[in-house]
Amino acid sequence: MLSIFEDGPEYKKRLETPYAPTNSVLTEVKLTLQEVRSVIPKHLHEKNTFKALLYVIRDVTCAVIVYKLGWLIDPLAKSVVQDYGAPAILGTALKWGLWALYWHWQGVILAGWWCMAHEAGHGSLSNHSWFNHLIGYSLHTFILVPYYAWRSSHHAHHKATMSVERDENFVPRTRSEYGLPPEKIAKISDYHEIFEETPIYTLARMLFMQALGWQYYLVTNAMGNQMYPPYTNHFQPSSPLFKPHERNGIIASNIGLTAMSCVLYLWTREVGLEYFFKLYFVPYLLSNHWIVMLTYLHHSDPTIAHFRNKQWSFLRGAVSTVDRPLLGWAGRFFLHNVSHDHVAHHLFSSIPFYNQPKVTEAIKKVLKDDYNYDSTNTFRALYRTFSQCIFIEDDGDIVFYKNRDGKSVRVLAPNALDNPVKKAE
Repeated sequence: MLSIFEDGPEYKKRLETPYAPTNSVLTEVKLTLQEVRSVIPKHLHEKNTFKALLYVIRDVTCAVIVYKLGWLIDPLAKSVVQDYGAPAILGTALKWGLWALYWHWQGVILAGWWCMAHEAGHGSLSNHSWFNHLIGYSLHTFILVPYYAWRSSHHAHHKATMSVERDENFVPRTRSEYGLPPEKIAKISDYHEIFEETPIYTLARMLFMQALGWQYYLVTNAMGNQMYPPYTNHFQPSSPLFKPHERNGIIASNIGLTAMSCVLYLWTREVGLEYFFKLYFVPYLLSNHWIVMLTYLHHSDPTIAHFRNKQWSFLRGAVSTVDRPLLGWAGRFFLHNVSHDHVAHHLFSSIPFYNQPKVTEAIKKVLKDDYNYDSTNTFRALYRTFSQCIFIEDDGDIVFYKNRDGKSVRVLAPNALDNPVKKAE
């Protein structure tokens, strides 16, 4: 039981191991992207439209079944009291216990819809682009995600993963952005003055991020790249996030969201505000929680490096992600391996999700110590990352997050840089 509060052995090993980046002067084997690609059997790249459709039907069926069961909760709890003479408190406990189960599983299932649409956005469901877009647009629109808009920024993220200058989301903020003194003269009190907060306030910020962080990012580009101007968002067709040829897709996303909002309004008028919250809104918020958690933890970790341009490469960025056993079997079943095989996904995003477990096993053999896995309980990992990944330095070509004391928990191996850059005085 206590293990849920402990860091996983893989994380502890990274803490104890000075970081030598892929293909640095310290690595014995020089690994190329072509060599990584060569270990993947060709049949794993093959896409099966019918198989993908069956997965989509399964996901939709699961949501419909749980939705239908949700309508039975209140009548069942009422019947237990009125027809079987159970105490009222037992009926109340049964009702809210069943609603909690409904919210959890429907939230996970809808997060799975997001993951399936994410796969569609990468074109990994089918060789037919119309099929990918139809599935992705439909599933994302149902859970109020602007499919084409997020697809665009997400593709940019894949092209520049873990690049301080060019990545699109969960980009670390720097010392200067927080107004901190230079590292050489900063005192611990300087860090605490800005970052110290009560545990209750930390919890409140975490809850806000988990419940509304996804929407906040879409509307404000929070935690996005600072190269974009203020008020950048995923809904304005002229947003600097998008290229001119993508603007019709942004408009299509907005039309879909408007139509879905109208459907929800008409449905709410029919069933009442109470059941709108119970059946749709709470699972919607919980699905967003899983979305934020998995994307945040893929790319934010005290032991994982970020790179500036002189040291960034596609291979380094792709392998600087972390595989996690999020939700165990349920994560594989409902979330389509999105966290279990995320390193493989960044190396081969067009390979179907159902083949990614085999890709992971293949790349482990060539990546060796460059493969990152963390068996830490995911909620423990979330708190650890939230409380320790605070800022990075303004200089340095390979940097780690620093905590509220201004310290990083992992160091760069001596002479590990191909082209070391002298720190600014």
